[in-house]
Amino acid sequence: MTSPLILALPKGRILKEFLPLLEKVGVKPEADFFNEKTRSLQFKTNHPALEIIVVRSFDVATFVAFGAAHLGVAGNDVLLEFDHSEIYAPVDLKIGKCRLSVAEKIETFEQDNPDHWSHIRVATKYPNMSRKYFAARGIQAECVKLNGAMELAPSLGLCRRIVDLVSSGATLKANGLVEVAVIAEVTSKLIVNRTAMKTRSAEIETYISKFRELVREIPS
Repeated sequence: MTSPLILALPKGRILKEFLPLLEKVGVKPEADFFNEKTRSLQFKTNHPALEIIVVRSFDVATFVAFGAAHLGVAGNDVLLEFDHSEIYAPVDLKIGKCRLSVAEKIETFEQDNPDHWSHIRVATKYPNMSRKYFAARGIQAECVKLNGAMELAPSLGLCRRIVDLVSSGATLKANGLVEVAVIAEVTSKLIVNRTAMKTRSAEIETYISKFRELVREIPS
């Protein structure tokens, strides 16, 4: 008997945005999935051949890349940061729209000129993308890896600048920061393990086709 396909989903805002799409393609998770007090991380669906796991956004790519999950939903920020060769991203789901940006304190910005940067230190959870971005501009970047509370770094003297995801910009403003540059526009993609795509192509293609057809109806 063939084991179920595993779909890896990220916790938080992207999960909430993805659930209506999941419902529209006819997939309904079991009741415990919606129980906020549950400690379970793996759930059955109304399709016996499909199960869901819910993990941290960065871990979705890892589970799919190493074949522990066959499909997943991940932002292209995560995909670009890790650049796993085993991940194929066939569908832009048009959800989770935001941008990966460089930001600094307003006081710094008022007397700063990015054209004069040669060596900078940034706090970020995207060190690979940050280094590539700055290197392409002839700037040597020292990246301090943080997993959260990035906005505190400039005010506490850890560094003068950060690289982080920005949606409305309200969090930056509340912490006295302003965007200096946009590194990448971000949306979430349906991702697939390349080996699984070869060994279970018929099953996986069914889901790819359903999501592709669905997002065609969504305005860009």
